[in-house]
Amino acid sequence: MKSKEAGMFGKVLLTLLLLATLTACSSSPYPAAPAQAYSDGYNYILGPGDSVSIVVWRNPEISSTVTIRPDGKITGTLFEDLPAAGRDPTTLAREIEQVLSKYIRDPIVSVIVAGGIGPYSEQIRVIGEAAKPQALAYKQKMTLLDVMIAVGGITDFADGNAATILRTSEGDKQYNVRLKDLIRRGDVSANVDVKPGDILIIPQSWF
Repeated sequence: MKSKEAGMFGKVLLTLLLLATLTACSSSPYPAAPAQAYSDGYNYILGPGDSVSIVVWRNPEISSTVTIRPDGKITGTLFEDLPAAGRDPTTLAREIEQVLSKYIRDPIVSVIVAGGIGPYSEQIRVIGEAAKPQALAYKQKMTLLDVMIAVGGITDFADGNAATILRTSEGDKQYNVRLKDLIRRGDVSANVDVKPGDILIIPQSWF
């Protein structure tokens, strides 16, 4: 009797394993991510925590390096509480020039990004079975491979080919990406562009 029960248990277990294999091998319910997605017109947008160098031509005593506060504003020499988050560096430079023109004749200002990862809406977020899940600053022409290098790849428990990109810039449309093929098998055809605001979701494998 025990041998019969063991045989039935073995058949059930085999069936479950086959179903799991078929499920894992089935195509993703999401379309494949487009290979190209970057825009040539992209400008870096400043966000809280970014460090910016404000260079005022011929006025080094007014030039300074400041950090954008959590409320999105900055304070520098001769001005305070100036909104900075959500602006690109060139726009911010023109606004600082307007403020400084009250004290300096025809000021020329340059704003240089010294460090940071931009506003939350522009960051690339990696969650799930990445070696080092984190938020990354978007860079022009950034690809999935660049993201994987930054987070140290995927864990041994990751279902890499079931990973998806949630594209917030397209109304939270979801795309399938093949991380296992890209990282473990060196399949460069699995490398795709990422866009500002993308969320990379890496699920755990069930077996």
